[in-house]
Amino acid sequence: MKGIYLVTDPGLCREKSVELTVADALRAGVGCVQLREKNSGTRAFVETAIRVKASMAGFDVPLIINDRIDVALACGADGVHIGQDDMPAVLARKLLGPDKIIGLSVESWEDVEAAQELDVDYLGVSPVFPTTTKTDTKTVWGLEGLSRIRTFSRHPLVAIGGLDLSNARDVILAGADSIAVVSAICGTEDPYGAAKKLCDTVNPIIK
Repeated sequence: MKGIYLVTDPGLCREKSVELTVADALRAGVGCVQLREKNSGTRAFVETAIRVKASMAGFDVPLIINDRIDVALACGADGVHIGQDDMPAVLARKLLGPDKIIGLSVESWEDVEAAQELDVDYLGVSPVFPTTTKTDTKTVWGLEGLSRIRTFSRHPLVAIGGLDLSNARDVILAGADSIAVVSAICGTEDPYGAAKKLCDTVNPIIK
């Protein structure tokens, strides 16, 4: 899991649909897409996931579903991202099998320690900086906290929370493998241009 990781927000996509925003971001070089539909019912979520998956055809980029394992299975997504209050990672792995991607949010040092023995593919370090797109988090890690996790954890790290072009480079240098953004792409008038600038900044310095 490396590079720019797009997390969608339909409320920020302006006049563009989620799938068109995703397509723009993929053309710019985004390396992963997480579909997050906090306010959608199951049917609507699945329908959106199927459309987004179709818009990703031809790109070797994984589609991750936020929280909902049933939606991931229904649309044939590449994996799920779960939080500390969602289905336990052990059970998620049993349901999805060995080949699907599972990301797990860590919001405290206890979460980081517990994740060390879990069969997950990456940790979502949340939030690195204060953010308005996710308000139910516990603490702000900052660059120092991110570096501490990098020193300890065996998992790839996806940083999220308050990230944009102004701080993306510093976050990678602090130890993140990937930068997850929401408003920095979805909330712009030019998702392609915004994603391209992020990719051009981050990709050359990723180890």
